[in-house]
Amino acid sequence: RPTRMLVPDSIDWRKKGLVTPIKDQGDCGSCWAFSATGALEGQLKRKKGKLISLSEQQLVDCSTDMGNEGCNGGYMNDAFRYWMQNGAESESDYPYTAMDGKCKFNSSKVVTKVSKFVKVPKKREDQLKLSVAQVGPVSVAIDAASSGFMLYKKGIYQDNTCSQQYLDHAVLVVGYDADMAGQKYWIVKNSWGEDWGQRGYIWMARDKGNMCGIATMA
Repeated sequence: RPTRMLVPDSIDWRKKGLVTPIKDQGDCGSCWAFSATGALEGQLKRKKGKLISLSEQQLVDCSTDMGNEGCNGGYMNDAFRYWMQNGAESESDYPYTAMDGKCKFNSSKVVTKVSKFVKVPKKREDQLKLSVAQVGPVSVAIDAASSGFMLYKKGIYQDNTCSQQYLDHAVLVVGYDADMAGQKYWIVKNSWGEDWGQRGYIWMARDKGNMCGIATMA
């Protein structure tokens, strides 16, 4: 759990080697699994010093007992709870297929387990900043339904019409910063491949009233 310490003005965990390359979820509603693996990949690197790409397919196929629905959607919390019970396999041992499959979990291939996870206080961007600064990349849910988000190319994304409540997409906050004009933003990793956005990333406006619900379900 983060503590009140000096919080840096900017941080980018990609530069510290905590973030795997951009992945692509394909035609499968598994963004929740990519968001969850991204958070755990960062923690694994911090604790063990190794950056290992973790398996989303394991979550898609195997975490249905926790309430997740594979390619039809799911929640990061349920993914974390699944890992607490079973542990996580690597991408190379359990590769991604972008479709629902039979669970092929192999406990002898577990790379890491989860002992606990902490929720960021609802709608508090200052607390999200604290968590990102002190813990590492954080799983978040956002409203990504607008065409502006889908067609995003570069710059700071700001959408005052998106919802703080109706969240339909899961992503990973890997850092935060401000541009030359002092406009603050979150550095967000998406799972739509490198051709989307800024080589797979988006800068989302920060401290603009919890825009798109970025701190609602972190």
